[in-house]
Amino acid sequence: MDITSLPLLSIILWLPLLGALLLLVTFSERNVKIVALITLLLDFIVSLGLLIGWAPDGGMQFEEYIRWIPGLNINYHLGVDGISLFLVLLTTLLGPIIVLFSWTNVRERLRAFLFFMLLQQTGMLGVFMSLDLVLFFVFWELSIIPMYFLIGGWGGERRVYAALKFFIYTMAGSALMLVAILVLYWNAGSFDWSVLRTVPLNPTLQMVAFVTFALAFAVKVPLFPLHTWLPDAHVEAPTAGSVILAGVLLKMGTYGFMRFCLPLFPDAVGKLMPLIAVLAIIGILYGALVALVQRDVKSLVAYSSVAHLGFVMLGVASLSRQGLSGAVLQNVNHGLSTGALFLMVGMIYDRRHTRLLSEFGGLWKQIPIFSAFFIIVVMSSVGLPGLNGFVGEFTILLGTFSVQPVWAILGTAGVILAAWYLLTAARGMLYGPLDNPKNQKLADLTRRETWVLVPIVILFFVIGLFPNLFFAKINPSVDALLQDVGAPAVVQIVK
Repeated sequence: MDITSLPLLSIILWLPLLGALLLLVTFSERNVKIVALITLLLDFIVSLGLLIGWAPDGGMQFEEYIRWIPGLNINYHLGVDGISLFLVLLTTLLGPIIVLFSWTNVRERLRAFLFFMLLQQTGMLGVFMSLDLVLFFVFWELSIIPMYFLIGGWGGERRVYAALKFFIYTMAGSALMLVAILVLYWNAGSFDWSVLRTVPLNPTLQMVAFVTFALAFAVKVPLFPLHTWLPDAHVEAPTAGSVILAGVLLKMGTYGFMRFCLPLFPDAVGKLMPLIAVLAIIGILYGALVALVQRDVKSLVAYSSVAHLGFVMLGVASLSRQGLSGAVLQNVNHGLSTGALFLMVGMIYDRRHTRLLSEFGGLWKQIPIFSAFFIIVVMSSVGLPGLNGFVGEFTILLGTFSVQPVWAILGTAGVILAAWYLLTAARGMLYGPLDNPKNQKLADLTRRETWVLVPIVILFFVIGLFPNLFFAKINPSVDALLQDVGAPAVVQIVK
């Protein structure tokens, strides 16, 4: 059977929701965990079929089209290309990893916790698959609600404040995006992405629609100065929530820029992308400098996300093939490396019930397995050659330098600052004397915790050593995207 003839995207999309509904009729706590884990493992296995049936071109693949609301020309239209493929795979990979991590870490209202997590999975996957703007908006909103409950129900002391701030920021952005969607429908009579990219839009409406879409996506990235909700959400969220936020949810913003802003508004792109580049560079430097002075390791990782997502947006703003391809891959790299950092912060917090860097030191002597994994994850985030982070950052900087060298030089300063704050944190936690009595009784990683980290670390090396396995699928779609943007926008950026 030809795998491309199967409704693969629908299976991947709705399987987590089916698992969430099964949780409502599953009774014992152990069975609740088993149902959630099996559902998400099966979803990941099914998603690998996308790689098996992938064709080497830049168009949409595995498309599904069903008329949904004919009177308004709203349709159930799904598809993936090289820009969304690895985001779908990243989402399905992190799902079972988070459940396995939460196996003994979530002790209250476990059924509700896993229900919201599975619901969140469907929302995020729908964002990366939807090719109808109404369908996209439905899934965009669906992804907000479970995260609000995850932060507010299982977060830290200031969880209600953080959850409300997250909700208000993202809903404000969503309202703006809805206005832009209606403008596009008024102009083209369709919500379909494949139709909208072929229907011309006058320059004034392009500017209006670009700005409203961009504000919604910039909040989600988050792009400076709309980033202030993120550190609060990260610090107060449970570990699983932080991994979902860093690993997938923030990527919805960078993906939105590439999927909608660039191909639909080429005239506005040429005029406004330099501003996006400047904001990205400010975010890189600001996030890194603030991370340098953090004393809470989770807060440090949270601000590092602001800096690392700034790199992704810099690659997008470069409008170069290397910059955009690097941005797509760096989306995945950040999800893996920062997701792993949050997992490890959660592991050490479960043992010590503190995240203050001053409380640690000499951990390598007491918990060497944890320390070895932590060093590898830090090196991935720093961008050590041979690991995934280097490939993404170097490609982004190379593409940016070909367009605007000053942007690349300033971005490189962010790489240096990242090495500074991450290696300083690693040195403070892992090395020096083991003089705190509370650290002298710490237990090393369990077998379950080790298996949580192993697949992520393997991918660090696979991406770092064999990046063309990924770029071969990303580049054709990036080339198609640049054709939609058109040469005039690129020329204007260079000037």
